[in-house]
Amino acid sequence: MVELKNVDVHYKEGGVDALNDVNLRINDGEFVFIVGNSGAGKSTLLKLLTRERVPTGGRVFVNGFNLSKLREGKIPKFRRSIGMIFQDFRLIPNLTVYENVAFVLRVTDRSRRFIRQRVPYVLNLVRLTDKARAYPSQLSGGEQQRVAIARAFASDPGLIIADEPTGNIDPELSYEIVELLKDINKCGTTVIMVTHEHDLVKYFGGRIISLKKGNVDFDDYIGGNNEGQ
Repeated sequence: MVELKNVDVHYKEGGVDALNDVNLRINDGEFVFIVGNSGAGKSTLLKLLTRERVPTGGRVFVNGFNLSKLREGKIPKFRRSIGMIFQDFRLIPNLTVYENVAFVLRVTDRSRRFIRQRVPYVLNLVRLTDKARAYPSQLSGGEQQRVAIARAFASDPGLIIADEPTGNIDPELSYEIVELLKDINKCGTTVIMVTHEHDLVKYFGGRIISLKKGNVDFDDYIGGNNEGQ
């Protein structure tokens, strides 16, 4: 579960109010789009959810952790409970596709047996089994993002946060990426996707949270254009 209670974020430098008395609750298993123009507060919200910063006021809860009071020594444990997908992929260039996905499991001390079972499973999920031995430089942008999705899902986190995951790929592949995230969501993982691509949001529908000047401007469910297809 993700919950923000009366959250304010004020940047002293420049006197900017990034978020103003924000109240949100995202239940386990939901798929949520976060939208808003530049400067609306999306990046600040993500920094709160990943504990890169703490709110000026209010409380933030993610996966059972009270991030407003979380001690520095507990942050790594918390971050292992979430998966992150970035716009720029952030793959390790000298590791193969298999090794990139396995890496996140090795650093969390998963057994070799678990890794041998889990990595092929997630690569099959994102349809990259045939690219397991390839390096990032040998992949298209869409394939690199699919590796990033597999890596985020590899440890079976309770929450995946996707920050503009379609920003660096061809527009026609954007729908494929969201479909993959939808498939992961069907496995029970909560997915929060930040995007500026309103066509995607309109196509898939679902719960939409819109931020405007640090406030929640809209929070509701809409029907998608793909319904009935």
